[in-house]
Amino acid sequence: MTDLSLFAWQRRISMSLFIAAGVSFMAGVSVPLIPLVNQRTVTTETGLEQQQQSEPNILEITPLIEQQQHAYQQLIAKLPLQTEKELTFSVPDQFQGKTVYKVGFSNKDKIIALTFDDGPWPKTTNEVLYILKKHNIKATFFVLGTNVKNYSGRLKQIVEHGHAIGNHSWSHPYTYQNPSAAALEIDRTEDLLYKTSGVKTSLFRPPGGFLNNGLAAYARKTNHAVVLWSSDSRDYYASEQKLLNNVLKQAQSGGIILLHDGGGDRSETVRALPKLITELKQRGYKFVTVPELLEIAADTK
Repeated sequence: MTDLSLFAWQRRISMSLFIAAGVSFMAGVSVPLIPLVNQRTVTTETGLEQQQQSEPNILEITPLIEQQQHAYQQLIAKLPLQTEKELTFSVPDQFQGKTVYKVGFSNKDKIIALTFDDGPWPKTTNEVLYILKKHNIKATFFVLGTNVKNYSGRLKQIVEHGHAIGNHSWSHPYTYQNPSAAALEIDRTEDLLYKTSGVKTSLFRPPGGFLNNGLAAYARKTNHAVVLWSSDSRDYYASEQKLLNNVLKQAQSGGIILLHDGGGDRSETVRALPKLITELKQRGYKFVTVPELLEIAADTK
């Protein structure tokens, strides 16, 4: 084989393997690379062993090339199937298009749901997730589209930790929204949730709890559960101790607790959260997500 033909032959193999390796990386599948040439060990004058390349053995390499090309074709065939995993937070039929403050149980279990609004937030969301993980609790986060856009990594963190996601509108408006504007606030957020994390949700919480500014009406029309709360921490202005008093005074089985992880300084919430969880556990409460709460209520009726 001439030097020129050897060079061309090696270049063709290198390009094939490079493409295959690149595609396998994009597809998330590992395809082992194969050596282009044989190697042999020689001993130098100093007694050290070195690897030297020898002439390629066509009979040995050809089957490997064919295997690599076959793997490459398999990866190409799989690429259209590589889609983001979907995660759906649905609600039972009897809660679709309804407004929920709390649920009733026919059993005696003490069950309650923690919810967090206005995130995701750069610092506080991470602190809340740490506390929830430490106490082995799952919660529900009602997120804003604008914050999902700005802090998509935090949203993915929430999902990866196993918490439920609800829609809290795009821009948190209090004023009246006509049907088109209301649809944009909710649908735009849902589109971004799916694009960012594969999440679909049938949970909606209207900003400020307002039910008559157009948002809740559109959510009910599209079979969302409009989720409010039975226990308001008022952590948007309350001190740590006042926050605790507010929640504990209103806590009840089947209840939904309103807290915030975004929208401002939530340091009081972060300080109060471990104490709140500990006290509710001592009172015999078990923590669930809002979808779980609704499912349990549906199953016990």
